[in-house]
Amino acid sequence: MEISIDTIITIISTLAGGGGGAFAMHYWQRRKAKAEAQTEEVNMAQRVQDTYQEILEDKKKEIEDNHRLISELREDRDHYKQGYIEFRDQLDKLQKEFRTFRNETEEERANMKRDIARNGRMMECMRPFLCGREGCAIRIPVTISATGEVEKPKREIEPYNDNAKA
Repeated sequence: MEISIDTIITIISTLAGGGGGAFAMHYWQRRKAKAEAQTEEVNMAQRVQDTYQEILEDKKKEIEDNHRLISELREDRDHYKQGYIEFRDQLDKLQKEFRTFRNETEEERANMKRDIARNGRMMECMRPFLCGREGCAIRIPVTISATGEVEKPKREIEPYNDNAKA
């Protein structure tokens, strides 16, 4: 197969005229696609950066809210701790007062028991000197009830009384 000059000229003219434009068009489209891809990558990177920026801002707000809540909780804790300390001090004071009152009451009760026992012994010692009759020279033992009434003993024989014959 022999290539003639006409064939070569036809091929060159086809390439330069119609086919050359196709090569130029192909080259131009490839550069355009590459530029669009780079633009798309830049846009994607910008969207990712914006998303990260929003996430960071949300996190910052969340951290600020957490710090605010922590400070409120600390204030509440300090308030309740102070209330607890006041109640504990008040309870300690009341317990001390109660112990003092109980000790004083027990002492008073012991003193009263001693006084009652002493009064009972004194009454037993005075019993022979008590009489159920007023102005009686002969003493007859009597019993004094818990209410303070004098119970006279019942005797079958009347005691000797010189004043009774007259």
